[in-house]
Amino acid sequence: MKRVVFNQKGGVGKSTIVCNLAALCAAAGRKTLVVDLDPQQNATQYLLGSAGREPTVTMADFFNETLKFSLRKKSPQDFITPTPFENLYLMAAHPDMHDLMTKLESRYKIYKLREALEELYGFGSIFMDTPPALNFYTLSALIAADTCLIPFDCDEFSRKALYSLLESVREIQQDHNPTLVVEGIVVNQFVARANLPAKMVADLKAEGLPILEAFLSTSVKIKESHEKSLPMAYLDSGHKLAQEYAALYQCLEGRP
Repeated sequence: MKRVVFNQKGGVGKSTIVCNLAALCAAAGRKTLVVDLDPQQNATQYLLGSAGREPTVTMADFFNETLKFSLRKKSPQDFITPTPFENLYLMAAHPDMHDLMTKLESRYKIYKLREALEELYGFGSIFMDTPPALNFYTLSALIAADTCLIPFDCDEFSRKALYSLLESVREIQQDHNPTLVVEGIVVNQFVARANLPAKMVADLKAEGLPILEAFLSTSVKIKESHEKSLPMAYLDSGHKLAQEYAALYQCLEGRP
């Protein structure tokens, strides 16, 4: 299963959701890969930390390779970095991806990620993190993915952006990836005691949008998780937020 977490809005928790779901998948014994396509490297830093764990190969190297003609191409396996966590691997991002984007677009390399992931073997699940924009890297991920998860952080700006975002996904389904499925909308930063988030979620459900039943609440614990480069399953599996992530993971795995 290849999942992409996608939203054109920044600050909605894409990297955090990717890494925590991937960590749960790996902890369940499934060989899991995170593909970080955001030059900001949030998922990469979350899983590797900032000290002494610099990846030797990154997605910048992978995309550079696609721009070259060679009879001896590297295997997609060559661009994978182990993380400190059992069963969890990473295709790391790099800031150089920013400067590569114009060349990749002009050479129409949007299918190269899909081809690479289809060549990989042994991974039970692949999670892709994307930039907060519908750009080359995001489009590549949506073309490569089986399903799409959309984080939603319960404010009016996010709600207005959601309809445009779903329209973008439908366009990509029609033009590039007809088998892509919107697996669900992940309600993030949910405050159960507040009236507005509950009403907003209820309204979206009434419109028939695929709201996943496991919500993620706000917690300062996630900042500690980021600081220590430990997804919640490894930092504190008994914490309320860790349990919410576990419920979200089970919600996804329980679907046909």
